[in-house]
Amino acid sequence: MGNSNKSNTVRVYDFFSGCGGTSSGFQKAGMEIAYALDNDWDSKASFEANFPNAHFDFIDIQKINIKALKTRVELDRPNLVLFSGCAPCQPFTKQNTNKPTKSEDERIPLLSHFANLIENCIPDLVFLENVPGIQKLEKDNEPLGNLGKILKKLYYEIASNPIIFANYGVPQTRRRFVLIASRHGKIDLPLETHGQGKGKEKYTTVRDWISHLPPIKAGEEDKKVKNHKAARLSKLNLKRIKATPKGGGNRDWPEHLKLNCHKKHSGFSDVYGRLDWDKTASGLTTRCISYSNGRFGHPEQNRAISIREAACLQTFPEDFIFKGNMGSMARQIGNAVPVLLAERIGEHFINHLKDRGKLV
Repeated sequence: MGNSNKSNTVRVYDFFSGCGGTSSGFQKAGMEIAYALDNDWDSKASFEANFPNAHFDFIDIQKINIKALKTRVELDRPNLVLFSGCAPCQPFTKQNTNKPTKSEDERIPLLSHFANLIENCIPDLVFLENVPGIQKLEKDNEPLGNLGKILKKLYYEIASNPIIFANYGVPQTRRRFVLIASRHGKIDLPLETHGQGKGKEKYTTVRDWISHLPPIKAGEEDKKVKNHKAARLSKLNLKRIKATPKGGGNRDWPEHLKLNCHKKHSGFSDVYGRLDWDKTASGLTTRCISYSNGRFGHPEQNRAISIREAACLQTFPEDFIFKGNMGSMARQIGNAVPVLLAERIGEHFINHLKDRGKLV
C-alpha cells in the first residue's frame, strides 16, 4: 500500500504533543518534526523553544481544521508521514480512583478524533502510547476499538502491547500501552534491549542518569545547569527526609514524624520515599518534583529531585528547555513519553521502512 517511490525522510505530526518528548525521540532517530498540536500554553512554549522549525497548532484536537491538515500532509508528500497520538491518559489510569463517566470527561473521545484524522489523512505510520488500562476500551464502540477498526479498514498492519520502560533503557519501572501501525507491511514492536536474557544490557539506574548533576539544596537552583531547581521543603518535611535512608520511605521514620493516615494503613510506601541510586526509579508522574507525592526524594541530598533530574529520568537531553513555573514543568515532564523510548520506536520504524524499500 502507499507510494511505491523511495522517500528521503519521515515527517512527524505530533498530536497531544505536550513539551515534545515524543518529538525529541523521533528527531534523535533521524525523523523531521513537521507539526505539533496541543492546547496548553506552557507546553507550546516549551515545544517551540526546542523545535523552532515545526508548525505548532495551539488548538483542541476536536476543533482542528481537517481540510487544512490534509492539505499540509499532502504537501509533505512524497516524504513519509507519521502521526503520533499520545492522548491525556487520566481517565484510564488505575491511579484515577474517582473515574468520571464518559459524558463527564471530554478527554475520553480524544482518541476517536485522532482516529478521524488518520482516516482523513492516511499517514504511513501511527504511534500511540497510553496507560495499560486503555486496553479495556477495545470494544467496537469505544475509542481504542474504533481506532483499531479504522486502521484495519485502511490496511494498516498493527502491533500493540503493554511494555515496561526499563526494558528499553529508560530508568523507570513504569508500564505503558504502546501501539504502532504501518501501511507498508507487517510490523512488530521493537525488541527489548535491557533486562535479563542473552544479548540484553543491564537495567539503567538512577545513578546512571542524575549522579553527575551538581548538588543543590531544597528551594535552590543551580546557576549553570538549566532547570536544575528543587522545590522548597517545610521544616517538618525536611526533618522527615533527613530521617529517610537511601531507598527508604515513611516507614523508616520515628513515630513522631509519621502521618496519622500512614499509621492506620500499610499502603503509601512510595509516598515521601527516596530514590535508590542503584535501582530504576518508580514511574514519574505530573508531581514528580514533590517529596510528598511519591518516591521522588533525592537518593542522598535532603530534597526532592529537581526539574532537570526529573527530565533526566525521563531521558530528555540536558539541553532541552522547559518553560512555565515549576508545577507546570513537572506536569509537562510527567506527561511526556520518555525520549529514549520514542527514539527506540523511531529507529524501529526507520529500519522497517528501509527493509520495505520505502526509505533511502
